[in-house]
Amino acid sequence: MDKLTIGQADDWHLHVRTGSILKMVIGHTAKQFGRAIIMPNLKPPVTTVEQALLYRQEILAALPQGSAFQPLMALYLTANTSVDEIKKVADAEHVHAFKLYPAGATTNSDAGVADIEAAYPLFAAMEKYRVPLLIHGEVTDAEHDIFDREKIFIDSKLSKLTQQFPALRIVVEHLTTQEAVQFVEAAGANVAATITPQHLLYNRNAILAGGIRPHYYCLPILKREHHRQTLLKAATSGNPKFFLGTDSAPHLTGMKENSCGCAGCYSAHAALELYAEAFEQAGALDKLEGFASFYGADFYGLPRNSASVTLEKQPWTVPEAYVGDDIAITPLRAGEELRWRLLAA
Repeated sequence: MDKLTIGQADDWHLHVRTGSILKMVIGHTAKQFGRAIIMPNLKPPVTTVEQALLYRQEILAALPQGSAFQPLMALYLTANTSVDEIKKVADAEHVHAFKLYPAGATTNSDAGVADIEAAYPLFAAMEKYRVPLLIHGEVTDAEHDIFDREKIFIDSKLSKLTQQFPALRIVVEHLTTQEAVQFVEAAGANVAATITPQHLLYNRNAILAGGIRPHYYCLPILKREHHRQTLLKAATSGNPKFFLGTDSAPHLTGMKENSCGCAGCYSAHAALELYAEAFEQAGALDKLEGFASFYGADFYGLPRNSASVTLEKQPWTVPEAYVGDDIAITPLRAGEELRWRLLAA
């Protein structure tokens, strides 16, 4: 197959930051996707509907002229979140979910939830008002190996959460392990998951073999090959519980290539091309449309996009960096050739 046309896709997990970074990256997403769930882990975090609506206006103002892209906002769950705020989200047209970051789990997660059980009254309200809870599923205790943190979170936190709140709508974000896939598969229809392109295409050798490569470093971290194979099987299975969420995270090149080594891969420049590569490797290009264009919208109770996009076998080389306004961002696969290319609308 040399050409593939699918319904316009959505990105159900996206970071776009703010200010000059937002202005640089938002066009990459807008040319590929109709909508995206925007992550709220700014500094300071987006914790109220009012803040989310202001952030949404900043995103809309940064879009290329004529773009029909729609940002779908999420709020950052903290110990100070109120039941009233949850009710506001349920009533808000443009705010669609809360994001749970365990404190210290990833970039700008210091304000996250330190004690998940203490937040049970908030989860009860989300269950009542049918507000989705998006979860970064890792424990953060120093004694736990970084490669085991997702599995331990599922065993010690998420299993209890789903038992306590069986109707709570949950998206387990950026799955990385066989255990996480099995958990989502066994859970009720109210539990779904997103999978990133890097976790479909790479295992932990991409970060560590032949030298440390910081632009492949993300959290949750890439895992062993058998986990990648399980993720690929889930994504290409046609199971509507699994759908596209890039977790594309724009970090300045200088912040990735230093002692910080900020966690996150920037993939928005070629997201659909990267997914197409993974699905083609699995012999499942016919399953890409459901994963990318249908299942996420169905889970969130939103209409599927009426437009379409076309990918063609047309090799192109990813730039070494995207540069502007005295900033530079190194994309995933910088300087390398991709086999698929999104055709201009």
